[in-house]
Amino acid sequence: MSTLAYDNLPDVQRSVKARPLFAMRLSVRPLQVVGETPVGVRRIGVVFGGVFEGGRLSGEVLDGGSDWQILRPDSVLTLDVRLVLKTTDGAVIGMTYRGLRHGASDVLQRIDRGERVDPASYYFRINPMFETASPKYDWLNRILCIGVGDRHADGPVYSVFEVL
Repeated sequence: MSTLAYDNLPDVQRSVKARPLFAMRLSVRPLQVVGETPVGVRRIGVVFGGVFEGGRLSGEVLDGGSDWQILRPDSVLTLDVRLVLKTTDGAVIGMTYRGLRHGASDVLQRIDRGERVDPASYYFRINPMFETASPKYDWLNRILCIGVGDRHADGPVYSVFEVL
C-alpha cells in the first residue's frame, strides 16, 4: 500500500497560494454563431476593447481579440481567448487563456438574456498566460495564473491571480 498522502507532503504541495494580479473588464460584440459542429455549438466573441487594473500593471485591452467558444453537449461552455494588452507605460503583452463556464440551467439562461447574476451561483474559471518582449514585464513570461469570471451583458469581468 502506498504511503503517499497529503498529510505527508511538504506545505508547498498541500495548498495553492495566489496573489492578485489585476481585474479586467472586456468589451465584447454580440456573438457570431457558427452553429453545431462535431464538438458542439461554435460561437465567436470579438473583443473590441477593455481595461485591466492591478498593483503591478494596468492598461487597456486593444481591439482585435477573440474568444472561440464551444458550447458542449453537456452544457459546459469552453473558452479559447487571445487578447493584446497595452500597459499604461506602453508595453504590449499577449494574453491567452482557456476556461470553463457552467452552472444550473436557469442561471445560465439568465446570463444569456443579459441579466446580472451572482458570480458565486455558477462556475466561471480561466487560466491566463502571458507573452511579452518588454524587459519591465518579462516576469509575466514565467508565471501561471488563474482567474474567476463574472459575465455581464457587454462582456466578462475577471479577477486574475498569480499562482505563487
